[in-house]
Amino acid sequence: MSDAPGREMIRDTFDPILKGRCDMKAAYIEQTGTPEMIRFGDLPDPVCGPGDVLVRVRASSVNPIDTYIRAGVVGMASKFPYIPGCDVAGTVESVGPQVTRFKKGDRVWGSNQSLFGRPGACAELLAVDEGWLYPTPEKQTDECAAAGALVGLTACLGLFEFAKLKPGEWIFVNGGSGGVGSAVIQLAKSAGAYVMTTAGSEENVQYCRDIGADVAISYRDDKVDDQIKTAAQANGGLNVWWETQREPNFDRMAGLMKNRGRMIVMAGRAARPEFPVGPFYTRDLSLLGFAMFNASQDEQRAAAERMNAAFAAGRWTPRIGARFPLSELAAAHRLQEDNTLAGKNTLSGKIVISV
Repeated sequence: MSDAPGREMIRDTFDPILKGRCDMKAAYIEQTGTPEMIRFGDLPDPVCGPGDVLVRVRASSVNPIDTYIRAGVVGMASKFPYIPGCDVAGTVESVGPQVTRFKKGDRVWGSNQSLFGRPGACAELLAVDEGWLYPTPEKQTDECAAAGALVGLTACLGLFEFAKLKPGEWIFVNGGSGGVGSAVIQLAKSAGAYVMTTAGSEENVQYCRDIGADVAISYRDDKVDDQIKTAAQANGGLNVWWETQREPNFDRMAGLMKNRGRMIVMAGRAARPEFPVGPFYTRDLSLLGFAMFNASQDEQRAAAERMNAAFAAGRWTPRIGARFPLSELAAAHRLQEDNTLAGKNTLSGKIVISV
């Protein structure tokens, strides 16, 4: 008996799976631990569900969360072999029969992979629920899209979903030369905010100015807080403080804020800083903490659309600090940990993985 109408289309959609290919290259772990646990080799090709998109991965990146999961600090790697990698950029290979937003050949990017049981992006192929993918702007490279995925979504969610940043407000980013910090500078500036930041070297201070910071100061300067206070005096203080560091100093932050200012924290899982309750509540301040991966598909899609629009307007380009091939993911994880945990300051920007 011949196939029912439409069956041939579904067969074509899942052609790579029906051919039984099992030779996808991937970086993976078989147990949590140090970067040396990462292996590189062959794994079975992913199998798409009806609402999934099969992506031919061209680039991924490394984020601190990737290293925490690999190390077992964040207990999301429960099934092995486990493929790490939140961020993905590539080309649609095929789509499930319920997919409506993408077709074969589309260029796409996304994040939130390798979390909550989803497969990671450090592999040649990735099956992704279409709700976690977004179209890649025409002139954006896959490397650029992958580098900006998690950090850009984080910046957009923090700025607009949580801090409710408005045009004309003054925002300070404590550490503006890194992945998230540089995203906050660019996306806040694109929204009409006045942006102030710090960085650790003259090169990075200049980089912050180049991407839009109105005021950029070396955090090694003994009078850095005086400079921030003087610069923000015309506004009566800061409307928003974005803290990228793992150990926030809330006494310092409260002293530089404008009444009804908002403080954003998005790092420092083990941090237990002192908190100035009096200055905080008597000035109507707010403290907002968030994690990008808690956001819904609709919230992340809205952020992605804002990012794509900013890129198209020439106001958003993620910073790439290092590049590694997929086969050297272990070395990339070591470099990330050297900077996230050991504070070696040998990395400015994102680590991109070429697949």
